[in-house]
Amino acid sequence: MDTSLISVSNLSHRYNTQWAVRGVSFDLPKTGIYGLLGSNGAGKSTTMNVMSGVLKQTEGEVIVGGISLSKDPIAAKKLIGFLPQHAPLHPDTTVEEYLTNCGRLRKIPGNELKAAVNEVMEKVSIAHFSKRLIRNLSGGYQQRVGIAQAIIHKPALIILDEPTNGLDPNQIIEVRKLVKDIAKERAVIFSTHILTEVHAICDHILMIDRGKLVFSGRTQEFDEYLKPDTLFVRLLSAPPVEELLHVEGVNSAEHLGGADYRLKIVNASGIAERIVSESVRRNWRMEAIHAEKTSLNDVFSELSK
Repeated sequence: MDTSLISVSNLSHRYNTQWAVRGVSFDLPKTGIYGLLGSNGAGKSTTMNVMSGVLKQTEGEVIVGGISLSKDPIAAKKLIGFLPQHAPLHPDTTVEEYLTNCGRLRKIPGNELKAAVNEVMEKVSIAHFSKRLIRNLSGGYQQRVGIAQAIIHKPALIILDEPTNGLDPNQIIEVRKLVKDIAKERAVIFSTHILTEVHAICDHILMIDRGKLVFSGRTQEFDEYLKPDTLFVRLLSAPPVEELLHVEGVNSAEHLGGADYRLKIVNASGIAERIVSESVRRNWRMEAIHAEKTSLNDVFSELSK
């Protein structure tokens, strides 16, 4: 049984003579938060515009819930909710008026429309602003309205293009909580070029660089993509630096003062065990050993080469 909600196959799109996206393929399950990571201009927005049906691809296929987006766009789009980078709000309407219009566009039956609007306003915590003009809302609440229009018809797939862009730290935290809540019942694709944003909210990462997919996997796998090349050790009976260089795999050693050392290693496999064994043999009295954690920026840079 196919458990994929969306399948993207050899997706490519060209603007004039330049390819913005080239040969991107991936499958996503039915729930969870999937981060679409990439620098500005990497092809994230183009990919999301194609996946949401806003833009027709030059090549490739997008299947949503078993429905081809290019062959039956109306049926496929019923399963999709989309918040572009700039939310398509109407500032001179009230929140309730705007969402009512969105519900009509989404073909929600008239006898169900009012209940759908009330439900989605409660879902994103904007019911108390239902009669307020959208232009008079803060940036964070305007973003909530944008998310509300994307989920009012209860789609299986939510596509959010940099939904925290331009928000203050408190607003970012609120939107993160909202997205996590929404993802309990459906799949959310969340694009960003901010690495900490991916770490805070996403279960899986898809990284695009120069129009090509360069990574697909769990967030933990992304963190562990680069093997550490530095170990920090604390040896209470501090030996001369030269002794540490005798351990196989230690390329260089630096005494940081007191009992602390920084070791550059060339082969991480089994080296911690070798250092522990050598410490016992030479009575270095090891108190701690840990690898230097690779930063997300390091991984991003390596994948972008």
